[in-house]
Amino acid sequence: MHTTAIFSFDSLKNLAFQVFIKMGCPSAQATLAAEALVAADLRGIDSHGVARLSGYVRLWEAERINPTPNIRIVHETPSTATVDGDAGLGLVVAPKAMEIAIAKAKIAGTGWVAVRNSNHFGIAGYHALMAVKNDMIGIAMTNASPLVAPTFAVERMLGTNPIAVAIPAQEQPPFVADFATTTAANGKLEILQRKNEDAPLGWIQDKKGESSINANELKQGGALLPLGSDREHGSHKGYCLGSIVDIFSAVFSGANYGPWVPPFVSFLPLSPDPVGLGLGHFFGAMRIDAFRPADEFKINMDKWISRFRETKPAEGYDKVLIPGDIEREMEAERLENGIPVIEAVVTDLRNLIKKMGLDPTIL
Repeated sequence: MHTTAIFSFDSLKNLAFQVFIKMGCPSAQATLAAEALVAADLRGIDSHGVARLSGYVRLWEAERINPTPNIRIVHETPSTATVDGDAGLGLVVAPKAMEIAIAKAKIAGTGWVAVRNSNHFGIAGYHALMAVKNDMIGIAMTNASPLVAPTFAVERMLGTNPIAVAIPAQEQPPFVADFATTTAANGKLEILQRKNEDAPLGWIQDKKGESSINANELKQGGALLPLGSDREHGSHKGYCLGSIVDIFSAVFSGANYGPWVPPFVSFLPLSPDPVGLGLGHFFGAMRIDAFRPADEFKINMDKWISRFRETKPAEGYDKVLIPGDIEREMEAERLENGIPVIEAVVTDLRNLIKKMGLDPTIL
């Protein structure tokens, strides 16, 4: 068993806010970044929340994060834009880009924004859900540090490259698919490392391309596996999905792609021959009434969701889940009862508080 401490959403958000302020972020951007970051903990995606806070600080110390970015549109049409994030926090750049996509969708029916020169943006679902509040379908994706070997390969060429799609309904909660294009996100591997536990078979391979359960395999030249684990179980499909995200996020925008993507960890060097600027993201917002009356669509989404909820479950299972159910239920539970943080992350955060000269009673 690994001990955990319980913290409120507000206390973790305040800690993140104070850290981002110390990094030099303007107050409004620090607020936005803190909310986007801790949304991951709230939704049960602990690998992308406060566990990553010290990683952002290290990137800032390495002068790879600009705390006061000039986020700007560098190319646009009525329904599309390319945004330069000026090396800002992805937690700030991404919501701004999604706001642009939503604004364009209000005018043109759909809005599409490619982003270059950004950094890690937290959970994709947070950004996709922004569109739902506007009666729109939201899409968010990003490329990431090259830790993934394509099917049949040993060289690390792709990131975990997540995709999120959020779709509103009428009475039912929104459909929210938010997933990495690898068998597991790297952040989950980092959590296992902190717990000193093995990884499930099918998550990673060693440097020779053999399956491994060593959670530290990446440090020894191994690689994460595409969604599906191996060819027989569909890894070529995960490889294709990860490639699509990389191309949409970076080849479209002018960011780095493939093995040139900057690593999230600050101690690894940047590529000496970059092919673009920073990390890349891609966002879409689709106004429902650009396709059919919004009420008709949402009534039918309710019917779709309700019918899938009525699906007969397999033996040993209580019910069939809709994408987004687990995270939504976790969010409600953690808002009421607090967010559990494992001991290793608490220690890391307290060390960060001391390092940044913050009030030690903040956590």
